[in-house]
Amino acid sequence: MNPSRNLFIIGPTGAGKTSIGRRLASHYGLPFVDLDQEVERHCGVDVSTVFAIEGEAGFRQRESALLDELSQHTGVVLATGAGAILAEANRQHLGQRGYVVWLQTSIEQQLERLERDQHRPLLAVADRPARLQAMATIRDPLYRDTADLAIPGEHGSVAVASERCIALIDRHWQRVSSTSTRQQA
Repeated sequence: MNPSRNLFIIGPTGAGKTSIGRRLASHYGLPFVDLDQEVERHCGVDVSTVFAIEGEAGFRQRESALLDELSQHTGVVLATGAGAILAEANRQHLGQRGYVVWLQTSIEQQLERLERDQHRPLLAVADRPARLQAMATIRDPLYRDTADLAIPGEHGSVAVASERCIALIDRHWQRVSSTSTRQQA
């Protein structure tokens, strides 16, 4: 049961938005869209190249335009990029057009999951822990304010994490549905 027209997944780099998003889409019978992959598809190059040519500001403009377009669809699971919530318009679109799930994760989990990843331009720094902490300081309050539901991060397989997300989402939706049914009566 989905009381919303869309399911949007937000969270930091390495939280599992794409992997878990695919499983949520399959479970709920909805198409899955990854915002970063859509930027790459529209540009014809990877995100790192967009950053190299246009900088973060250029990438964020492209990301925002696609988020606006894709969030207007009905019946989609959309995994955003980690920084998509930086733009106020993006946060408004997400909040107004769907149900927002925040996948939380710790800095330690991010470092472990991204240990071999060399394709994230904002993490191409000598001190990744400091960069991730700085990003969390800015972004976590935005995730918190945007999310309808926060899913605490835990170690485990994608399958286990996905099942946990589904259970928490379903339980939350059941509470929301029963509350709105009581209020209508």
